[in-house]
Amino acid sequence: MLTHTLEKPHVCKLCQKKFTQANHLKSHMLTHTGEKPRVCKLCQKGFAHDTSLKFHMLRHTGEKPHVCQICQKGFTQSSHLKSHMMTHTGEKPHVCKLCQKAFAKATHLKSHMLTHTGEKPHVCKVCQKGFIEAGNLKQHTLTHTGEKPHECNVCQKGFTHASNLKQHMLTHTGEKPHVCKTCQKGFTHASGLK
Repeated sequence: MLTHTLEKPHVCKLCQKKFTQANHLKSHMLTHTGEKPRVCKLCQKGFAHDTSLKFHMLRHTGEKPHVCQICQKGFTQSSHLKSHMMTHTGEKPHVCKLCQKAFAKATHLKSHMLTHTGEKPHVCKVCQKGFIEAGNLKQHTLTHTGEKPHECNVCQKGFTHASNLKQHMLTHTGEKPHVCKTCQKGFTHASGLK
C-alpha cells in the first residue's frame, strides 16, 4: 500500500535515501558495504543482487533475449536495447550544458564533461598517466605488460588493439578498402591516399 501513498519510512542511515520496503533498504546497504554475496558458479565473480547475477549468467550462455526489430542485434538487458534504439532514431537526449553537444547515452555525456574539467580519473599505476575513460586506461596498460590479446587466426601475430588486428587482416584477404577517387587505385591503409 505504501507504493500508492508514496510514503518511504525506511531510511538509509549513511546517505538518507528512502525506501518503501525494508528489504529494498537492506539490498541498498550492499552498495555501501561493497558486499557481493551472490557468486557466479562458473567464474566466481561476485554480485550484490540476484538480478545482476542473472544478467551476468547470460554472458556465459550467450543468450540475448532482447532483440532489435530493425537490425536484429541482440542484448542481454532491455535497457541496453532501449539505449541501442537511439542509434536508429538518432535521438540524443543528453545535452552538455557548456557546449550543447548531445549524446545518446548519459554515460557518454558524463565522460564528455571531463573534457571540460580536464579531469582524468583513471590513472595508470605504472606511469601515472591519466585517462578520461577506464577502457583507454585498460588499453594503455598493455603497453607496460607487453600483452597482445588480439591474435590473427591466420598467422598468429598478436596486437594490442583490435583495430590493428582488423587492419592486419587486410594483408591476408587482399582487400583494399581505401580507394583513390581520381585513379580508382585501392590501398589497405588510408595513408596510401595521400
